[in-house]
Amino acid sequence: MAVSFCLDCGHSIYLGAQPWQGQIVRCPNCGAELEVINVAPLELDWVYLQPAGIEESQDWQADEDWEE
Repeated sequence: MAVSFCLDCGHSIYLGAQPWQGQIVRCPNCGAELEVINVAPLELDWVYLQPAGIEESQDWQADEDWEE
């Protein structure tokens, strides 16, 4: 069973027998939502939610327009 640690509170998070890249997990202690970004070595990061209606390739354009 794969185990990692919460980036917010450090509590252990059990990821099952075979975690996969893109798997979303929630810390049972603090409720933080984390995503498996690498399986070897096992690495978690906070879940990044893309704003609705903005494609990833358009992200820089939206930021640029906002500053003007």
